[in-house]
Amino acid sequence: MEAPALRRALTLSQATAVNLIDMVGIGPFVSLSFIAGAMQGPHCILAWLLGAALALLDGTVWAELGAKWPLAGGSYAFLQKLYGPWGRLMAFLFIWQTTIQAPLVVASGAIGFAKYAGYLVPMDAWQQKAVSGGLVLLLVFLLYRGIQTIGRLSIVFSLLTIGTLLAVIAVGLPAFNPGLAFTYPADAFNASPAFWQSLSTAGTKAVYCYLGYYNVCHLGAEIRNPERNIPRSIFWSIGIIAVLYLAMQLAVLGVLPWQQVAASDFVISTYFEHLLGPAAARWATLAVLGVAIASLFAVLLGYSRVLYAAAAEGNYFSPFARLHPRLGFPHVSLLVLGGISFVFSLLFRMGEVISAIVTLRILVQFVGQTLGLLRWHTLQPHDDRPWRMYLYPLAPLASIAVWMFLFWQSAWPYQLAALGLIVSGVLLYALFLRRR
Repeated sequence: MEAPALRRALTLSQATAVNLIDMVGIGPFVSLSFIAGAMQGPHCILAWLLGAALALLDGTVWAELGAKWPLAGGSYAFLQKLYGPWGRLMAFLFIWQTTIQAPLVVASGAIGFAKYAGYLVPMDAWQQKAVSGGLVLLLVFLLYRGIQTIGRLSIVFSLLTIGTLLAVIAVGLPAFNPGLAFTYPADAFNASPAFWQSLSTAGTKAVYCYLGYYNVCHLGAEIRNPERNIPRSIFWSIGIIAVLYLAMQLAVLGVLPWQQVAASDFVISTYFEHLLGPAAARWATLAVLGVAIASLFAVLLGYSRVLYAAAAEGNYFSPFARLHPRLGFPHVSLLVLGGISFVFSLLFRMGEVISAIVTLRILVQFVGQTLGLLRWHTLQPHDDRPWRMYLYPLAPLASIAVWMFLFWQSAWPYQLAALGLIVSGVLLYALFLRRR
């Protein structure tokens, strides 16, 4: 009997759809308020521009690596290739980080889902936790099937996602007030330490909303014609989402005063209620909740392949390498990540989780991977590259600078947690190797 294996079944449109629904979850709908509050004015659009610029710069790194090594696991595979004799350690650190960070991503979406659902059905704290935990269990159920079915579901979810963003933009156009959207405080662009701290805080929330443009790399072993389709899906998804995010933020700021945006727990619901009444607000809330489910669907799909890839090569705990005997997907990895996500969704709050998600990943995954790419270019300048990045080496150097700015400006508990994950990962790696 032939052993189960991953199948190259996802087309360009499906791969782009997976990226899109990963990027647009509950994040932008709750982050509108966080970002406006952090920047204290309509110039909060700067945070969205910062996020878009960083996604494009870092996207060139992912596109080049994904086209070169279209393997399951994304950064796990890339770090091994880029760091030579240190590659296994770097890859292990990424996997260890992912085992904690990926459930935080899922938990953030589930917590945001429960919070937004409070517009429809007021809930106390424990009821919200029950809803967020129940959503995680639903996601595991939806993903417990083969990749071809999931590819078709991703198209449906992406249509819901894009349709919701377009609806938010379209309904605000007739009532758009440029005076609200473009009247900035007198000190809006005063480059003081307070300004940079506000931009970092708001930028971290915006970056969280863009994360996911690389999800296709986690599914590299399941993408058709990956040398062309992986880079295309990355840049198509970044371009589409950047335009929609900027337009959505401007649409909301052109209808509601920024102070009201910053104070609202359900800003999109408030926006629709202001324009079209309570009934439309309820339908808009349902659409936002649907988008949240779609995004978390893509997140769990991608990260379950990351842990599988590491374990399949003997570089992580062996149970994660098991594929479903009939449907050929990594069911153990899915169930473990789902279980941890369920616990995290009951323990944490939204703002804490968003900051942790971004900060914990910067040093190993984003900066570490980009430094590895620079090392690869330096040591093997003539190596075959199916897709070559633009603006080398300016793009990767600028990417590193922005990532380190966000890390340096983050709160010290998150910085310590990131460093603690690295130290504990090194110790666990040493024990893991001895055990092997």
